[in-house]
Amino acid sequence: MDRLEGKVAVVTGGARGIGRAISLRLARDGADIVTADINLAGAESVAEEVRSLGRSAIARQVDVTDEKQVEGLFADTMGEFGHVDIAVANAGIIVIAPMVDTSVADWQRLFDVNVTGVWFTCKFAAKPMIDRGAGGKIILAASAAGKIASTRAVGAYSTTKHAVIGITRSLGMELAKHKINVNAYCPGIVDTAMWDQIDREAGALAGFRPGELKEYTAGRVPLGRIEMPEDVANLVSFLASSDSDYMTGQAINITGGGVMH
Repeated sequence: MDRLEGKVAVVTGGARGIGRAISLRLARDGADIVTADINLAGAESVAEEVRSLGRSAIARQVDVTDEKQVEGLFADTMGEFGHVDIAVANAGIIVIAPMVDTSVADWQRLFDVNVTGVWFTCKFAAKPMIDRGAGGKIILAASAAGKIASTRAVGAYSTTKHAVIGITRSLGMELAKHKINVNAYCPGIVDTAMWDQIDREAGALAGFRPGELKEYTAGRVPLGRIEMPEDVANLVSFLASSDSDYMTGQAINITGGGVMH
């Protein structure tokens, strides 16, 4: 039997990149999937891919900065499936600018999506898990940037990811009595649209030509290659399963050795 057979997983930011890879991996593990994204067409496309794997799936358009929309996402999930077992707070954005040049609007938007949106997802996932009394898995998108400083004009983004690690630890402690595990994944240089943005914008600030920053940074990874979304999904698969039942409050690096603490 697939190890997530009978489980229901909600994935925010599920329309592309890491979120898509997570949705498909959890479906292959046996879970039914709710793919949520501000991009409904992308979410619908991923949901159709999940169905092609033989699992049930629904797609929902959700802005994670809107509390009512996130509450509605979990209400819809309960209405469709009757329970929530796994919630992956994957939605996130980045702004490229030195911290001293970051606008108030950009700073607030980063925190709205990357921190408040994560909190909303945790809040509304935890409630039905607590009510059901069967435990659950809440998994958050942090980053290697949540553990180290960077010279790549991502200081404000890095600060939000430090905050996500704080949520992971605090909520892991709070929900342990309900047998709900809360952990985070901390990727490094992942071959996604976000890293393409870093390459373009941070690379330009540092005097790199397009493609050079990404190539240079990936070339410094000890394991010798850029990270793929599926590498992250492999870790999330473990965190979503019973194999991680004795782990909570952890922020786990998956960086090819780029960050080792």
